[in-house]
Formats: sequence, C-alpha cells, structure tokens
Amino acid sequence: MNENKEQSAGNLQRSIQQEQDHRDAAAIGKRDSKAPLPTGSRSQPAPPLPAQHLDKPGIEAQMQLKPRFLAPDYCGSGKLTGMVAIITGGDSGIGRAVAVLYAREGADVAIIYLNEHADANETRRYVEAEGQSCLLIPGDVREQGFCRQAVREVMERYTHIDILVNNAAFKEHAESLLDLSEERFDLTMKTNVYGYFHMTKAVLPHLQRGAAIINTGSVTGLHGSKYLLDYSTTKGAIHAFTMALAGNLLEKGIRVNAIAPGPVWTPLNPADKTAEEIRTFGADTDMRRPAQPEELSPAYVFLASPACSSYITGIVLPVTGSVGT
Repeated sequence: MNENKEQSAGNLQRSIQQEQDHRDAAAIGKRDSKAPLPTGSRSQPAPPLPAQHLDKPGIEAQMQLKPRFLAPDYCGSGKLTGMVAIITGGDSGIGRAVAVLYAREGADVAIIYLNEHADANETRRYVEAEGQSCLLIPGDVREQGFCRQAVREVMERYTHIDILVNNAAFKEHAESLLDLSEERFDLTMKTNVYGYFHMTKAVLPHLQRGAAIINTGSVTGLHGSKYLLDYSTTKGAIHAFTMALAGNLLEKGIRVNAIAPGPVWTPLNPADKTAEEIRTFGADTDMRRPAQPEELSPAYVFLASPACSSYITGIVLPVTGSVGT
C-alpha cells in the first residue's frame, strides 16, 4: 500500500516537473527579450534612443526625441485650486511636467530657471493653456540674494505661496574622484543643495499651515552612482535635508517630502552622457526604459495636495522603474 502511494506521489512530481519544463522552454525567448515592459495605458519611448549630446544647461527644444509632459490621461479635479506654486528648474523636464499638472489642478505657477528662455516661455504657454497664470523668473539659485528677490516677486504678483518644488540641478559624470576639481564639486553642491537651502529659507516666512515643500532627489541618492560621485552626494544630502526639515516644520503644519526618480528622459541627461551612451539610457531598469516626465508629475501633485497627503511628511518616494527602489 505504502509503495503504491510513494510511486503515485513520484509520478505526480514528475508530471508537474514535465509541465513546468515545457513552460520554461516556451518562456526562454520571452525572458531574453529586451523589449520594454508595458505598465500603463500608453506605450512610452524605449532604447535605442536618439544618439544626441546637448550643451549644458540643456535645452528641451533641441532634443530630437521630445520628452512627454502633457499627461493626456490625467484629469484635474481641483486638488490645488487657489494655490500658488514655485518650481525651480521649471522650464523643462520634470519641472515643466509638474507645472502643467499643477495648473491643471488649479494652481498658479512661478517658474525659476537659469537662462533657458525659449523652454521657459514654452512651459508658460502650456500652463496658460490650462487656464492658470505663469510667472517666469530667470536667475541662479546658488545665489541667496537672487532667491530672496525671486520670492519677493512671487509675493508681489500673487500675495501668497503654498507650494515650493525644489528641482533645479546640475549633473556631470566623472570617471574618477581625481577628475573632480573643487570648483566643479562646489558648482554641483551649491546648485543642488545650497539652491534648495536658499529657496526654502526665502519661502519659509510666507508659508502657512497646510503648505508643502517637495524636493527632487534621485535614485542615485539611495544607491549611489560610481560615475556621478558629486551628484549622488548632493542627492543623498537632499534626502536627509527632507527628513530633517519635515520634523523641524511639523508643528507649523508644513509638510516636507521628496521624490527620488530613476532615469527620466529630460535635457539633463543628454547634456551629461555622450551621444552613444544616451542610446541605452534607462535600459538597465526593470522596465527596460527611462521614465517620461509625465510619469513623475502625478506624484508631485499627490505630495502637494492636502486632500491627498495630509498625513504624509518626511518621506522619500522612489519612482524608479524598478522593483522596490
């Protein structure tokens, strides 16, 4: 009796094994495919991407493959009605996508940018098409005086500020730490960290209970990147700044959060990578492609809106295209 049961169990195991072997053989070709993995209602561009290198700071209008920022499937519902948002680096890339969705949700937008005037005017055109006003303020966020003046201009125009998105950044790769001069390290640090510090300090006296600060971090601030030594350092600092400031401002009713994007198709990246390297940009994510800015911007709406995230502060939200972070 027991021998028959053992034989039956063995037959069952072999039968299951053969079925799985058959499935495995059929799946080999699918597993080896490098095609992007669809996860949304629209297909998005995937490698190979156009081989193009941009001069810094990177002009979106010059990109052969234009980033997608309009989020046509996103319907506004008044989550930010009556609010005023400042977005640094809002002329292109993630900043532009955020500006458009903030306007779609009912916010007026002030965009701070370095000198990419054509891109900034294009962003203003799309914000105004959503029925909101857009103030453009060119300047360098490394300068504390400029940040204070920019905030004064926003207050003169709108009389209040409800949202600050710190997003401006400088990025340039290096093969070795020995290639990083102190001047270059200072530029990265002062743009990416001091710029956030100066803007937050300038805006803070004008923020009321219910306001939100959102910082753009990076997956490189979570895991590091061996060829982005200074950039990764600043992004890790931004994550720590976010969590520390969240605790500091909690009693004032001001929420502070960060978003840590993975690879995103913006001018920042072809202005850093060589034309050949940019062809495979984002291919090493689990989704096998970079994000488009319109795939990041809804997260910025979520963290800005008290209706969505009033119980959330001090988090770093990864949006990386890979499982986990």
